[in-house]
Amino acid sequence: MKNIFLLVAVLLLSTSVFAQKKNAKVSFEVDGVCMMCKKRIEKAALKTKGVKFAQWDVNTHKLSLIIDEHKTNTETVKKTIASIGHDTKDFKAPKEAYDNLHECCKYRDEEVQEDHKKKN
Repeated sequence: MKNIFLLVAVLLLSTSVFAQKKNAKVSFEVDGVCMMCKKRIEKAALKTKGVKFAQWDVNTHKLSLIIDEHKTNTETVKKTIASIGHDTKDFKAPKEAYDNLHECCKYRDEEVQEDHKKKN
């Protein structure tokens, strides 16, 4: 009886040792200036396979994510964000994608940045 109990205990412990944590919390900066940018950035992140949670802060420009590391990585998410017109440290949005942003979302324009600072 002791042997069976010991065997079960060892099996349970070995299973928890080999279990891998697949969800990871990551964050990085994404350029943008307004609530329309927030909606667009979060929507693009969530459409990326493996992203379970996405929240972008307008003031800090920090995008916080929970991702399934078996399905995606931060580089993939950054490329997706850049493809819709928003720069990250590692990937710059293509000119065509940036040009398609709404006029109030042109975060590279200093005048637009100042206008949004006045509103806040």
